Amino acid sequence: MIHISETATVGSIEGFIDDSERATLTQVMSDVLASAGAERFGTARTTSIHEIPGHTAEQAMAVYEPAGRTEAPEIPEEAEKLLQHAFDRARPSLSRLMPSITTCRPWTYVEYGPGQHITSHLDGIAPDPLARTRQIAGISVVITEAEAGGTFYVETTSSEHLWRTRLDDARVHGYADGMWLAHDGADLSADWFRMMPRTRWNVDPGPGTALLYGSQIVHGTEPVFRGRVAKFISWLVAEEDCSVASPSRR
Repeated sequence: MIHISETATVGSIEGFIDDSERATLTQVMSDVLASAGAERFGTARTTSIHEIPGHTAEQAMAVYEPAGRTEAPEIPEEAEKLLQHAFDRARPSLSRLMPSITTCRPWTYVEYGPGQHITSHLDGIAPDPLARTRQIAGISVVITEAEAGGTFYVETTSSEHLWRTRLDDARVHGYADGMWLAHDGADLSADWFRMMPRTRWNVDPGPGTALLYGSQIVHGTEPVFRGRVAKFISWLVAEEDCSVASPSRR
């Protein structure tokens, strides 16, 4: 059963990758950017992993990354295998905080330079949170820190405006009793979201630490002031059918 706390909490895994692995990832992505041209993933990019229903990719990018960023949604196999190995290695720690997680989706590489940031938003469990695959949390691993700025944050709120539905039949859909589902469109494109009072919590993880943030918690990053932040991000999901087994299946 997926509990609401899994989707609305934060956590960390120190030493998710070690210094040697971090150096390997840095070199791999430096080679990619050098060979393909950094502008291909930055100023020349016309698509984004972020989407807003009813908005174009350009409009979604303007909401989420108003000053732009570097984004490579497909990374070399060497980097993907290293990060997936790190995920498998961290499963015991993950299972204590978010026991429903079964799989890590493919990783994306992002960079932020001076003035660049990601605005406040939440990812959501799925377009249809009652479907089989549920996104439990995001994961972020810093490879290179900025000299100043670029801090990751989460925002909490007691406002009822964030929440759309309390599931009366939660267990039928694989959720624990008392499950709430957040509103779609929880980002700065929505007036209700911009006006909703929130409290910001900044964090400063060491390089190689994995940050975990539930799919129903608001998060973003502060603008970089000096230097560049380089990180890998992905999403942790529950893939198996979590619904209550029918008598014929027991």
